[in-house]
Amino acid sequence: MSTKYKFRNDEGIYFVSFATVGWIDVFTRRVYRDLFLESLTYCRKEKGLRLHAWVIMSNHVHLIISSMDGHHLANIIRDLKKYTSYRILKAITEHPTESRKNWMLHLFKKAGEKNSNNDVFQFWQQDNHPIELDPQTNMFEERINYLHDNPVEAGLVTKGSDYLYSSAIDYEEGVGLIEIDRLG
Repeated sequence: MSTKYKFRNDEGIYFVSFATVGWIDVFTRRVYRDLFLESLTYCRKEKGLRLHAWVIMSNHVHLIISSMDGHHLANIIRDLKKYTSYRILKAITEHPTESRKNWMLHLFKKAGEKNSNNDVFQFWQQDNHPIELDPQTNMFEERINYLHDNPVEAGLVTKGSDYLYSSAIDYEEGVGLIEIDRLG
């Protein structure tokens, strides 16, 4: 495993991206996006996650995060990915009208068989690609803009704050789907 991208500073602020295996478009369904948001909210309240910005796209997630004192981002993200994998796979399996169930579960199982860290399925790709940000530099603003412009670039909306599953509305209007920890 590469050592280039790791959470090295527990007091740092990080831009993190992770995607479903095979870039499977799981998050086209609201139920799965909502499960992910529930987990983010739980991690904020119970695990020491500070969530500064976020977006959920059809097959990947971007976050700008840090942790409260005494908490380790690597552990928080590990637990978040593990739990959301479990919950979303369970929801896919039990969803009575999920038309994509068979082929998605087949691909998740195939990915899981290739990875000795899994019992059966693998939902998320292994890496998180954390990049430490300095909130005093342009890089921090660039990453927030990149994150919030993802739905615009994908052609889903004409402005970022119109996309419901993003913190862009928090930055423009102040009220989004879940609470964030704004900097400054």
